[in-house]
Amino acid sequence: MHAYPCLGAALSALVETRCKLNKQTGLLTLLAVLISPIMMQNAHAATAPTSKIAADLQQVISAPSTPSLSWAKDVNGKRMVKVLVISNSTDPDLVALRADVIAKGGAVYLRFVSVAALSAMLPAAQVSAIAARADVSGISPNRLTARTSSTLEYATGTLSSNVRTYTNATAYSGLDGTGVGIAVLDSGVLEQHSNVMGIDGKTSRVMKAVDFQKVGDATALGAKDWTAGIDASASLYPGSKTMADYETSINSMAINRPDLYGHGTHVASVAAGRGYYQANDSTGVAPNASLYDVKVLDANGYGQLSDVLAAIDWVIYHAKEYNIRVMNLSLAADSTETWQTDPLCIAVRSASAAGITVVVAAGNFGQTLGGTERFGTVSSPGIDPSVITVGAANTKGTTARNDDTVNFFSSRGPTRGSYVDANGVTQRDNLLKPDLVAPGNKIVGALATDKAGAGGSWNYLAKTYSLLSSPYGGAAQKGNVALMNLSGTSIAAPAVAGAVALMLQANPGLTPPMIKAMLQYSAQPIAGANLLQQGAGLLNVDGAVQLARAVRTDVETAVKAGTIAPGAPLLAAGKTMPAAISTVNGQTFNWSRIVYVGGNQIASGDALFTKFQPTYDHRLVWARNVARRHTVTYWPAASGVPANTYVKSITWMPAANQSLITAGVTFGTMLVGTSSSINKTGAFTLSASLSNLLRAGSGYVLGNGVILSEGVILSEGVILSEGVILSEGVILSEGVILSEGVILSEGVILSESGQTGAASSNDTALLGEP
Repeated sequence: MHAYPCLGAALSALVETRCKLNKQTGLLTLLAVLISPIMMQNAHAATAPTSKIAADLQQVISAPSTPSLSWAKDVNGKRMVKVLVISNSTDPDLVALRADVIAKGGAVYLRFVSVAALSAMLPAAQVSAIAARADVSGISPNRLTARTSSTLEYATGTLSSNVRTYTNATAYSGLDGTGVGIAVLDSGVLEQHSNVMGIDGKTSRVMKAVDFQKVGDATALGAKDWTAGIDASASLYPGSKTMADYETSINSMAINRPDLYGHGTHVASVAAGRGYYQANDSTGVAPNASLYDVKVLDANGYGQLSDVLAAIDWVIYHAKEYNIRVMNLSLAADSTETWQTDPLCIAVRSASAAGITVVVAAGNFGQTLGGTERFGTVSSPGIDPSVITVGAANTKGTTARNDDTVNFFSSRGPTRGSYVDANGVTQRDNLLKPDLVAPGNKIVGALATDKAGAGGSWNYLAKTYSLLSSPYGGAAQKGNVALMNLSGTSIAAPAVAGAVALMLQANPGLTPPMIKAMLQYSAQPIAGANLLQQGAGLLNVDGAVQLARAVRTDVETAVKAGTIAPGAPLLAAGKTMPAAISTVNGQTFNWSRIVYVGGNQIASGDALFTKFQPTYDHRLVWARNVARRHTVTYWPAASGVPANTYVKSITWMPAANQSLITAGVTFGTMLVGTSSSINKTGAFTLSASLSNLLRAGSGYVLGNGVILSEGVILSEGVILSEGVILSEGVILSEGVILSEGVILSEGVILSESGQTGAASSNDTALLGEP
């Protein structure tokens, strides 16, 4: 099926003549098609999302009575909804849009930087009127977000001569994340826990703690909840009193119990815990990285989407100032939207454009209550092509890697965000996810109490589920050294975040897309698991660090300056490509050599790292037939405000004509064939089988690369045939909210509290599997 059905057979025939195998050279040439501006308009119209109101919001607007939701309420007899209004206006202050929201009986809470959007309240009856504005591209409900709820060093390949080695129980040499900041957007971090202390054991590595609960409703700026006629979207420019007051209002460093739920502290310790001070070594992947506690979830593990957007804005704003290079989101929101319009996806994409590597949990919806496997259950923002989406692996309690499996609860791809095209046809994103998996089953980490470690102050998870702490002494443990187990993709994600910190310590010049490619290429495929279950394979820190050290250290600087050309030499002086093998815990294995590009294409080969690939520009995003370029603008230098430090705005537009992938890269997309779960082909191809083919030299070497010309990108990539899936009886989620009927129970899809949704079992996403 062609990406542009409205262009008809004429263009399809032209495509056939331009995408062919050269029998003499064996090269697959992918060329862009030059078409008339009129045809281009038709092509864009066929693929651009046209339904401005999110499906779950529309359902609430049309419901006969006001549902019981965090974002919908009957106020004085009128149905009101809290929404995110996404704009395409060229005015960064969105003045006209804000005025119209107020005029229609609504309120404006915040204006965001990471996404051109307003957090607002509107009468339900006025949503359509606001959506009809030319400067509005979409309206989404202010959905709930939720947590997606050492042996770790051994299991991830961190303890190798290429990464980190110990001379005794507490002394080591090598990479530990020093100087790299990791922002943890979660339920809070107990900064006095021994796991997050520095080398001296006394100074906390939690550098800042901020709390964004309710900020999405601008209560931090004086707004009143569910009150119309308010515009609290003040400009937070550097050095202003408004900005200083805002920072003061969200500062939470003095809070005695910063993590009442207990999830964020554990997540932080997996990424960067220093836990070899006791017999149960709970050391994380990057034990000297700096931590930034960005609280967005409450004592029950829930939060509002607007809180998360405000938190992402804060991270972007301070990223250069604090050297925050990694952002971990072990949370997600249910979403009916395509990655192109989903507010959380737009925000994390903006963070990536600002140079922050974003690591997110895939979700814990891989099986139904009856134990049947479910595909298409990756949640927002894991559906975005720019982020690193992490599934969970079961290490079976051993340091060996050859017995690992993919957890049953770990969400499977493909992404199932949707939009309605100009012909009224619902289109699914169908992007390949997750990107890789990491240990996420019964992982030991820090147990949050209060700062003094007093008895009776344990967090909700530890108090509710005694099994989590019982392996380490249960209630008999001392407060700020207490440990507990957690499982879930939200525990796998910070393991990858820690790996990213090590890679950036080894090579600060890496861009987020380069990091993602290196992690995938060096991953170890788990036997018996396919591309939709595990992506490229199991996290291999040893291999990722080898690749990081092999390439130039000035890539990010050159990308921003526009001084690095497609195909430019990428290896550092005197370096060669690593051998694509690792030895971890005495076991030697081959790397996957699999990298996802363009959302549903599979690339491989040395050229990915010996030549600069244009897709390594973190301001560019490419998924299927969509390519966009972001522009990051900084506040100008002023008294006390350094230049090029604080982000003012992030905008995007369709990418100009350019190369996306250079000649010499091997494409493996053609090796997998049509998707069939029965035949294990297409998206259901076993990752190990594909890896073996690529290692043996199979695949097509691109003669001319992949080129974006006049907005057209050829080749569909791996397509998930809807008919094949349904006929084979595979359970495929069609939209986790609406099809599963959970919208009236807050629409929360991810839970590690032991609660269960309408169709998924999440108990094991907290307590773990055998």
